[in-house]
Amino acid sequence: MTSQPHHIVVVGGGFAGLWATRALDDPSVRITLIDRRNHHLFQPLLYQVATAGLSAPDIAAPLRHILDAQHNVEVRLAEVTDLHPQQREVELGDGTRVRYDTLLLAAGATHAYFGNDHWAPFAPGLKTLDDAVRLRRKMLLAFERAEMETDPAKRDAWLNFAIVGAGPTGVELAGTLAEIARHTLKDEFRHIDPRKARVRLIEAGPRVLPSFPQDLTDKARAQLEKLGVEVVTGTPVSDINAEGYRLGEHFIAAKTVVWAAGVAASPLARALGVPLDRAGRVLVQPDLSVPGHPEIFVGGDLASVQQDGKPVPGVAPAAKQMGKHIARAIKARLAGKPTTPFRYQDFGNLATIGRMAAIVHLGKLKFSGPLAWWFWLAAHVYFLIGFRNRFVVLVNWAMAYISYQRAARIIFGDAHDERKPGGDTR
Repeated sequence: MTSQPHHIVVVGGGFAGLWATRALDDPSVRITLIDRRNHHLFQPLLYQVATAGLSAPDIAAPLRHILDAQHNVEVRLAEVTDLHPQQREVELGDGTRVRYDTLLLAAGATHAYFGNDHWAPFAPGLKTLDDAVRLRRKMLLAFERAEMETDPAKRDAWLNFAIVGAGPTGVELAGTLAEIARHTLKDEFRHIDPRKARVRLIEAGPRVLPSFPQDLTDKARAQLEKLGVEVVTGTPVSDINAEGYRLGEHFIAAKTVVWAAGVAASPLARALGVPLDRAGRVLVQPDLSVPGHPEIFVGGDLASVQQDGKPVPGVAPAAKQMGKHIARAIKARLAGKPTTPFRYQDFGNLATIGRMAAIVHLGKLKFSGPLAWWFWLAAHVYFLIGFRNRFVVLVNWAMAYISYQRAARIIFGDAHDERKPGGDTR
């Protein structure tokens, strides 16, 4: 009698889950990949969809298409709502359960408002394609509302934009939004001057891009200010509502506030019943398995990993490396061999600020400006091609980016109401 293949359930089709799945192309194992969305997202370029530089299909691909040639994989479009480690089962939204021999939990992260979840309706974040499309709609509608507004104070509120959080996402959004206002839209309206839009980047800490060296963050701030972004550091936002936000003792009327200040791990981590860190991530073993459950692995943004006294960053390269490591650990276990500790290889850090403006940190090598921007572009070409054959699309986007034109400036849904596309009224 032929034994059944070892069943691996992978929760999450992000970088960690997908890279582990692809590395386990072996007929001796059977994989069920479960995700509540049908696509894998190249998240580093998500802000480009939000700012109309790219269309959604340019940075995403259906999971079934990516894995169609890997015959040991079944893709299920479903949401995992609970975990049952003792029974080795995951529970789906419809109540059905899927049994596993080995589980990889890579469900990612969501927005964290630091105890102020009531801000969420007024300050959306950027984690998914849905978020990006809604944010693009919100920002483009702000200029349309300003064009129709006759009250100067209300018009100014529509032209006030605030990005809360000066990490890579916040910096990229602020820089690109300033370019849109000052270049892309400058001749398209008759009653407003989009160049007078106020784009403010707010960081509670002392500097922007705190994961970079001080000298590079100083250059990044100078590049942002050159683009027209007002950078505010050392002052946290104390309140956000439908009319604007409070910065210290001052209230600023603004109809568009974007949250890029924090992330929290998927609530699924709590279902494991194991110690978590302050962000809700699982404090994993050195091989990325769960304490007390060697059959469960955690990867990507859901894993809390310390290396040389510092946390492994929640970036795409780290998630990919975790996925590959977990695949090797599973193979070792099945072969009766010991697993090895995960070791993150940091190949560098880079962030784009705007047209011909970026910073790059590669070990002892640090540079900024146009050369850094071209390096950033080349790196994303390389990684996007590794994900899908997107060379032509990315070249077209790069040319449009250089010329300031953004062809994806389409507002979906009814522009005369505030409802989001698809009937979502939140």
